Amino acid sequence: MMAEAWALAFPPQFWVLLIVAAACCSIGFRKFVWFLSVGYGFAIAGLGATLLFMFLPGFAPSGLVVYLEALLLLVYGLRLGGYLLKRERRSTAYRKTLSESGSDKRFPLGASLGVWVAVTILFCLQVSPVLFRLANGTGAQATSYVGLAVSLLGFALEALADHQKSAAKRERPGRFCDVGLFGVVRCPSYLGEVVLWTGVFVSGIGAYEGLFQWLFACLGYVLILFVMVSSTRRLEGLQAKRYGNDPEFRAYAARTPVLLPFVPPRVPTKAGNGRGI
Repeated sequence: MMAEAWALAFPPQFWVLLIVAAACCSIGFRKFVWFLSVGYGFAIAGLGATLLFMFLPGFAPSGLVVYLEALLLLVYGLRLGGYLLKRERRSTAYRKTLSESGSDKRFPLGASLGVWVAVTILFCLQVSPVLFRLANGTGAQATSYVGLAVSLLGFALEALADHQKSAAKRERPGRFCDVGLFGVVRCPSYLGEVVLWTGVFVSGIGAYEGLFQWLFACLGYVLILFVMVSSTRRLEGLQAKRYGNDPEFRAYAARTPVLLPFVPPRVPTKAGNGRGI
């Protein structure tokens, strides 16, 4: 019984996704930070494209919304990977941030291999709700439409936040960004990511078959939330180190939530302290 449940949880297409994700994020062996930045974007794009390629032959108009979710993953990943690569190549300030955070240093091969395997599995778990709906032949349900709408909202938030920050940095490279969505929360790009993956998870509800599919979908969702919260705290530390002595930044931090709107902001208690922003 356990073997049957395990086999059901891993449709044959899952192993194809693992290979694609591993190939796409292997770019991290060139630069470690790319495992969770450029490689992340291109891996999600590759997984979205692979889902479309594998399941389009069985396309039915009634299930269009499911294929649109896979297409959104492709577009989202291409935009994110391209944006991050372009920013790293063109922005001196961003390269300085990577250097200050130690993200551009070389890591031992063993550490790189471990992270490569971990992120490969993570990325596949993240897209598993779309895979399970397509592989199980469940078709479209109300949760499919809700999930796609939420995912589109997250995509729009993240893309708009990246555009607003790039424009603000071009105008005033040495200043923190507090315009547009950054006046609502200090990390709107990460908020958009959280919303997008919430939509992906919701899109699979009603299609999960058995305990393990629920477990893997939930695990992918919880892990990406953990990554986003950790990334937010790391960014807080970098901002505190760079802008912590700026009264204007401290006033901004005192009135602006970090990640979620309407949540009381964390105010920096000591300039240069990487905590408590």
